[in-house]
This record gives sequence, structure tokens and C-alpha cells, in this order.
Amino acid sequence: MTDEPTASAWFQDVTPGDADAARDAIDDGGTTDPADWPARAVASGFAADEATYYDRLHEATVTATRAAVRERERADDQQLIHCIRAMDDAERTANELAERVAEWAGALFDDADTGVAGARSVAERDAETAAERRAVSLAERVVDLADEADDLRAYIERAAPAVAPNLCRMAGPVLAARLIALAGGLDTLAKKPSGTVQVLGAEDALFAHLSGRAPSPKHGVIYTHDYVRNTRPADRGSAARALAGKLTIAARIDHYAGDIRPSVHEELDERIATIRARADQ
Repeated sequence: MTDEPTASAWFQDVTPGDADAARDAIDDGGTTDPADWPARAVASGFAADEATYYDRLHEATVTATRAAVRERERADDQQLIHCIRAMDDAERTANELAERVAEWAGALFDDADTGVAGARSVAERDAETAAERRAVSLAERVVDLADEADDLRAYIERAAPAVAPNLCRMAGPVLAARLIALAGGLDTLAKKPSGTVQVLGAEDALFAHLSGRAPSPKHGVIYTHDYVRNTRPADRGSAARALAGKLTIAARIDHYAGDIRPSVHEELDERIATIRARADQ
């Protein structure tokens, strides 16, 4: 960039007061040399004085930040986060209300069952009294929530492999989405060390350990993975470390490259086979 006032600058060719154009200029512009930008803005006619320049700079940077936040929230991994959290909320609420339906229906009908399945049966009944109508209506809400949770799970299973193919192949779409949600995004997950990935979802147990009230947790939500859950207790710590290490690599490949790497999955399979073979020795 030259020293001429009309040389390229972030506000060049931007109409004063056009915050969107100024935002785009901030996003796309750049320079390697310092300059007296307020003076240049005044000299170019972008601002009447230095105070106006800073007012417009503030407006443009706030607009740029809001746009960046909106773009991030619309990113595919963020949609997975919203979806997995909504699925968990729907499942939890359905199960809680199903308990209420079972208690209520048990006082009204002779053969009421428990759980969501029991609520489905109640929802199919022909109510005869006002109380029965209300119980049946509540059961219908449980069914709606349970069905919504199933639909959300189906969406995750379809969408997650496109966002994180290696992570999904290794962990399954739902666990992959849960790990992304716990980390706050695929980019954040990709930057975490494997030891942190290993205990994601076990924050309460970890805090208890750090305060001296509990042993160190061996795993968090990755316990639901077959390689951890179905490995004998004595070897689960080793299995969890091996899985977390490969999940971390898978997340990094997905974030920075996006292509499937079969070798990573084969290495994990071999490592778990070695760990489980200890039981036969």
C-alpha cells in the first residue's frame, strides 16, 4: 500500500453509511503496512472527521461480527448440535411425562402399562370421562414427543456422515453428533487432545476427582461405544484411551480434509482386538 490518501484501504469505494459494504470490505480487505486510517478516511471523503470514522468503523465491525455469528450458527455441525440437544430434550421429556401418564392412567384403567409404550396404549383408548380425556390427551403428547425424538435421530443418522464421515464411521452418527455437541463444534473437537475427548460428558465426575472426592473417570459418553462398553472392566480404560485417540484423529481429518481414511479405522480395530485378547491370556 502506498502513502497516497486515495490508495487502497478498507473504506475505499464504500458509500458512507453502507454498513454491509463496510463489513464486506473489512472481511476481504487487508494490508501489511500501518497507516493513519482515520486521516485517510477523512481525506477520501468517507468520514467528515475522526469521530465519524470511528463511529462507522464500530458499526461496520459489529455488523461483521453479527454476520459471522449467523454464518456459524447455520453451519452443518451447528445444526447437528441443535438436533442432538433437541432429541435429548424430547426423549427426556417424553419419558418424564410417560411416568405421569402411567400413574394417572393406573388410577383410571385396570390394565395401564408404564413407559412410552404404555403411553401409546393409553393414547389409543376411547375416553369416556373428562378425566380420561385429559389423561389420553397427555398420553398423545408423550407419543408426539417420542415420535419427534425418533425423527430427530433419523435426521442425525442421515446428516452426520456428510459433516464428519470418519467420526461417524468410527463412532456412529449419534455418538459422533454428541461428541461434536459436547465440544461445541467440529472445529473445537478437532483441536482437543485425546485425553479430553475421552472424558467428554463426564465433567461432573472429573470435577469431583479434581476436588479429591472421586477417582479419575476413565471415560465419558464414549462408554456407549461397543469397543468400551463390551470390553471387560479391567481393560475398559485401555479401550477408552485407544478409542479416544482415534476419534481425535478422525475429527481432525474430517475438519481439515474431509476424506475417508480407512487405515485409521483398521488401526483402531486391530488395537481393540489386541486389548480384548488379554482376557484369553
